[in-house]
Amino acid sequence: MGDFSGIWRKKLSALALLLGVATVLTPGDALSADTVAGKALALQWCASCHLVSNDQSSASSVSLPSFFDMSKDPSWTAEKLATFLANPHPQMPDMTLGNIEITNLAAYIQSLNSN
Repeated sequence: MGDFSGIWRKKLSALALLLGVATVLTPGDALSADTVAGKALALQWCASCHLVSNDQSSASSVSLPSFFDMSKDPSWTAEKLATFLANPHPQMPDMTLGNIEITNLAAYIQSLNSN
């Protein structure tokens, strides 16, 4: 039957995160989060597969979107990024980020669109 309470706990955590990000990352206010901390997380957790900054020469997987491409894609809103990072796909490492880390990482990705 599975871990029913664990599933609900994960869904409620994602909902709480989504509501928190929606209040923190309003349009035009994405830079209020700590984008420097978000970049540090991106370099630590994401750079092994994604192109995450100008400091990299290339990503290890060319089939994955760069953070620059994601920042320019209007479908990757701060809310969608936060929800995805809270429940990443199986190929991603189990990084278990907290709400503040997710908010910072989402803000960093969105900040790349203004560069």
